[in-house]
Amino acid sequence: MPAPLVVVAHGSRDPRSAATIRAQVAETGARVSFLDLSEPLLTDVLRSLVSEGESEAVVAPLLLGRAYHARVDLPALVRSVPGIRVTIADVLGVDPVLEQIALDRLAEAGADVADPGLGVVLAAVGSSRKPANDAVKQLASRWNHRFGMSVAPAFASATKPDVPAAIAKLRARGARRFAVASWFLAPGLLPDRIASLAQEAAPGVLLAEPLAPDSRVGELILRRYDSAVALAA
Repeated sequence: MPAPLVVVAHGSRDPRSAATIRAQVAETGARVSFLDLSEPLLTDVLRSLVSEGESEAVVAPLLLGRAYHARVDLPALVRSVPGIRVTIADVLGVDPVLEQIALDRLAEAGADVADPGLGVVLAAVGSSRKPANDAVKQLASRWNHRFGMSVAPAFASATKPDVPAAIAKLRARGARRFAVASWFLAPGLLPDRIASLAQEAAPGVLLAEPLAPDSRVGELILRRYDSAVALAA
């Protein structure tokens, strides 16, 4: 029998976040879980699999970077549950599929990437780990070169630049209209903070929706599962 798939997201105090993740995971047939703040917790789901007689599982993290939660927190939680062999799939990361969804969300918000006067803030959560932040900065740089528009990364926490600084940078480059691209999977407190700061710094700014739910995210989750199973075989 194939190993059960457990999808794990970070969790949030904002119920919209967990609701979005549940809606996203439902189409994959996987079990949903969270690292913290939302229920069910990953450890509880893994223990329930053990009680059902399962001896192995694949955990697919709905994380956009390889920061603390992917590198430290998640493996430690998996190790804390005895009686089941768990393969941890790769994070979603800066995948081309997610990149295209983010661009589609921008277009849906009314932004035209061909507009030479447009400045785009690529907003992400932020991390204390430099490589995770660099991945977002590299994505912004790709968009700069691909479309010729001004793109500046901004982070909601843990690092700089923040949204006002990013908008100031875009203004200095000559941007006259502004949009915020969301590098978040779901709505929540941090995306709300991003939106509020952007509206203060640039009234009328266009705000793109988060990446999920989207059928392409579900397909990506299943691809991560297949890759993990193949590596574990």
